[in-house]
Amino acid sequence: MSNVKITRALLSVSDKAGLVELGQALARHGVELLSTGGTARALRDAGLTVKDVSEHTGFPEMMDGRVKTLHPMVHGGLLAVRDDAEHAQAMVEHGIAPIDLVVVNLYPFAQTVAKGAERDEIIENIDIGGPSMVRSAAKNHHYVAIATDPADYAMIIAELDVNDGATTLDLRRRLAAKAFAATAAYDATISSWFAFADQGEGFPASLSVPLKKGAELRYGENPHQKAALYLPLGPSARGIAQAEQVQGKELSYNNYNDADAALELVSEFRDGPPTVVIVKHANPCGVATGATLVEAYEAALACDSVSAFGGIIAVNRPLDGPTAEAISGIFTEVVAAPSADGAAKAVFAKKKNLRLLLTGELPDPARPGLTLKTIAGGMLVQSRDNGRIGHDDLKVVTKREPTTQELEDCLFAWTVAKHVKSNAIVYARGGSTAGVGAGQMNRLESARIAAWKARDAAEKAGWAEPRTIGSAVASDAFFPFADGLLAAVEAGATAVIQPGGSIRDEEVIAAADEAGLAMVFTGMRHFRH
Repeated sequence: MSNVKITRALLSVSDKAGLVELGQALARHGVELLSTGGTARALRDAGLTVKDVSEHTGFPEMMDGRVKTLHPMVHGGLLAVRDDAEHAQAMVEHGIAPIDLVVVNLYPFAQTVAKGAERDEIIENIDIGGPSMVRSAAKNHHYVAIATDPADYAMIIAELDVNDGATTLDLRRRLAAKAFAATAAYDATISSWFAFADQGEGFPASLSVPLKKGAELRYGENPHQKAALYLPLGPSARGIAQAEQVQGKELSYNNYNDADAALELVSEFRDGPPTVVIVKHANPCGVATGATLVEAYEAALACDSVSAFGGIIAVNRPLDGPTAEAISGIFTEVVAAPSADGAAKAVFAKKKNLRLLLTGELPDPARPGLTLKTIAGGMLVQSRDNGRIGHDDLKVVTKREPTTQELEDCLFAWTVAKHVKSNAIVYARGGSTAGVGAGQMNRLESARIAAWKARDAAEKAGWAEPRTIGSAVASDAFFPFADGLLAAVEAGATAVIQPGGSIRDEEVIAAADEAGLAMVFTGMRHFRH
């Protein structure tokens, strides 16, 4: 059976958007309307004739509406195989009328959770009858059409008008696929709430991740890969995925990935002074604070002006005109800011390809959550790296204690190193990175690369010496040998911050003492693979 004439439709929706227009179109084609509760009232208020489901089933609603559509008169009308003689005979014997279209959207469970409702109200917003009807109709899509999204009403109306009140099998198949995706996501949202919010499980036996497609992207990391952005269905912290794009080209997979890295790092400074982060290939190449945002940008850019070309920038303050002017001095792919004033927007309007993203409130770096990574044949799941270190968490392990300024530089470098791919080495001085060594196979090479970058930056800026002279150096994990630390000494570092915990800690501490360094242990590492 290809085209199916709609003679009877059951409508029961929590979202009334487009309902009346759909009801009017169905009535125009002579379709009998069955409905319940508020949906029936909305249709009647529009002057449409509606038959209550309780009248159709001959059975009243009960238990505060928990039981109304869970009835053979409903599900028999949905599940019957119309050209099966036995099914047809059962319909005749029991007086079951066919239902050719179901229009359902489910109780607003996620919205109820998001508004902070009490547990009893949340439980009452777990829909039972709705998903049952959706699944029945979708399973029997050879004969029944199922609509779960108001965005599809116009398409259904157009098809009815073209086909004299009938739906095509192609449409019913597409609607069925969407319907099963809707119920799967709905159940996943409920499952996640029970596991994490209600039961407080860290890693439930079965993990469901409810997501909806936000946009298809031009391609993935490379042009031969396909990609899309998916958004959480339930409550979630705002982030780069929810940012408002004010201008510029469509964001790519790499743009999202890099912009997220920049936003996560700048959020570490959301309560601090004006801060600018410049990221390239998901690694920070320059981070700085300043009295003003433009001063912070200039200091961050000076750290590695070569890598900053074509980079991603994130700031922790509303973007202003002077900072936008400075950023416009080189090619930049994306700028992310909590907001932007008119002057900044006017500056960037001249850069048609630059993407400006307004994020609103910055994410809380201490927020809980999970990170997921696919591997061949499975998925790795872990809690977010939301560990943070303050002055009171540091343990001085050398004979010389760090000065107040060295401590501040240590903590700044440590914060940045958390967001650098391992093995990570970060030199910092005076609220600015001096050199960043990322992603090397050994820590010694990371220390040397970071120092070389600092020397190169000094040459390009015309400074008398690199900013590693008198700097603090952070290592995301312990120094397994003293060689990496000695490379930092050679670069001019005077203070070191590292997790500690190596079997050679005493050897490394002795090397630090001999060089006159001050060194603190954090007891926490920040591998980032």
